[in-house]
Amino acid sequence: MKRLLITGAAGGLGTVARQRLTHMADILRVSDIAGLGDTRPGEETMICDLGDGDAVNELVKGCDGIVHFGGISVEDTFSKISNANIHGIFNLYEAARRNGNPRIFFASSNHAIGFYRQDQRLDAGSTFRPDGLYGVSKCFGEAMALMYHDKYGIETARVRIGSCFERPRDRRMLATWLSRDDLVSLIECVFVVPRLGCPVIYGVSANDRCWWDNSAVSYIGWVPKDNAAVYRDEVEAASEPHAADDPATLYQGGRFAADPIIEERPEGK
Repeated sequence: MKRLLITGAAGGLGTVARQRLTHMADILRVSDIAGLGDTRPGEETMICDLGDGDAVNELVKGCDGIVHFGGISVEDTFSKISNANIHGIFNLYEAARRNGNPRIFFASSNHAIGFYRQDQRLDAGSTFRPDGLYGVSKCFGEAMALMYHDKYGIETARVRIGSCFERPRDRRMLATWLSRDDLVSLIECVFVVPRLGCPVIYGVSANDRCWWDNSAVSYIGWVPKDNAAVYRDEVEAASEPHAADDPATLYQGGRFAADPIIEERPEGK
């Protein structure tokens, strides 16, 4: 590619992408609402609020592909989530439509299906069961991607990312962990496969314990290599098992399923 856009490049996964995707394009255009630091060789940096449609259109111009990590990445008030994750995803797809239909890696989330029980196995056809407003916003983003694919031909990988850290941090992550190496190899496959379409892909490593089936997307050629079982003894030694009725044990989204809606607070309170 000539130019690859990474949104949310100041965040955790965006930082990984910024460091490790330099081989994929002549130029990385990296963007966030703030905190990008110095522009590195082979980069363009652009500050952008995803809720600003005109700014997003300028952001997407000239890009051959988009890795979309931008937006609110945790539960928050609806006003904050809606600006970045709802208005923002509409702005991104409108900009893509106006600027040559670049292929998109859309970072959805396991919280789009977080109210499924941990004893249920899901595949690409499993319907949404969000566990909070953040999860709802990812359902919206997946639906937006599908509509723009069907209406305008924009190809998107709708990647329901599990838990992408250097290593699993708790017992639930023994099933949901996605290593950073496996994340990078997934992004590579998304932009190399000749025909992508608009698939749902579960962003999860080759863990012994896993709730998600990616067999429907074997055509993209992604074969995760890492396994959370390597860390099982360490994780289990660091924490007691949760009670059987604890949301961390019951639901695939873990304790997100039990969190209350965060209420809007008046200015100054």
